[in-house]
Amino acid sequence: MEGDGLSRLRTVAAGLGLIAALGMAGAVEAQVSNIASATLSGTMAEALTVTVTGGSTVNFAMVAGAAADGDVAVSIQTQWVLGLLPTLVSLYAYFDVPAQALTDGSANDIPSSAVRGQVLTGAPLLYTAFTQTNSVGPAGGSLKLFDEIILILNKSKTRNDDLNLRIDLSSLSSLPAGTYTGTLRIRAEAL
Repeated sequence: MEGDGLSRLRTVAAGLGLIAALGMAGAVEAQVSNIASATLSGTMAEALTVTVTGGSTVNFAMVAGAAADGDVAVSIQTQWVLGLLPTLVSLYAYFDVPAQALTDGSANDIPSSAVRGQVLTGAPLLYTAFTQTNSVGPAGGSLKLFDEIILILNKSKTRNDDLNLRIDLSSLSSLPAGTYTGTLRIRAEAL
């Protein structure tokens, strides 16, 4: 029995020695490397885009001496991502040649002064003729559709507006019957 106790004592002593050795190993300081680094650099370019998302073809049932509304609105999406300097985004629509906004291909023309635009979410709340002179488009042939002041919260934005169109032939009662076509340009500017 005495040998049994001695054997147990030796086993316990060996176990305690092992535990002490493991404890000392944990106390040894770990090796740590130097700190390496990588520089990350990303550039987001400023962007300003205009897209016609609906109503790219507008038809009018014109009547001599009267006004006719377009069958659909021109749906316009304006998107921007701007930096620090621009403080205003403006949207304009215009005709390249105001005297010939629409033409029948011969000598008969509908001037931009007979074409009216309205944007209920923008600047011309009432139908207004395309006779403005703006920084975009020719003199006397454009219409400002909106101005939006740029602050911190709208430096990046998508905006949707509908441009309603009307052709008013009240001053062109002698215009002959025919098919008249023209191209309306739409452009945004950030200042």
